[in-house]
Amino acid sequence: MMGKRLAGALMLALAFAFVSPARSQTLPSLEQAFANSLTPVPAGNLDVTGAFYVPAYSSVLLSQGNLRVDFAVTLSVHNASQEKPLVLRRIAYFDGSGKLVQDYLKQPVALKPFATIEVYIPEQDVRAGTGANFLVDWASVGEIAEPVTEALMLGSVGNRHFSFISQGRAIKIVGGK
Repeated sequence: MMGKRLAGALMLALAFAFVSPARSQTLPSLEQAFANSLTPVPAGNLDVTGAFYVPAYSSVLLSQGNLRVDFAVTLSVHNASQEKPLVLRRIAYFDGSGKLVQDYLKQPVALKPFATIEVYIPEQDVRAGTGANFLVDWASVGEIAEPVTEALMLGSVGNRHFSFISQGRAIKIVGGK
């Protein structure tokens, strides 16, 4: 009996020894992960600014609230301009009560023309719950094509797979025409 317990404890310790280092590794920042999509932040006056609200559903209640389905969420922010960089000043993730869950940018970054940056929330990350949302705060030097912001949700229950997209809505635009 003691031998089985010791063997079980040893196996568990070995499993943690191999799993823990992978979990302790830090993921690359958005700046690192999307370095090829970025360009230096323009030196001029950022006189056109805006913000997008993007609903995201990291969890959805089904069967009259008796079943919760968790989703992986990918927020994509696309610079729709073919000529100018798009400055992203903030990408923030909020829960259903409006509480900040995570800020994704340490400082403003600029997307190259037609470039994209993404934030990925794994299916297991349910910190934001059923009312999750993103705020994307952007700016540019002079007029620019309005950015495109979308959240893609992917999840499954048993052998059923779900996917859907939520488009961002402009909640603030200042400057320009």
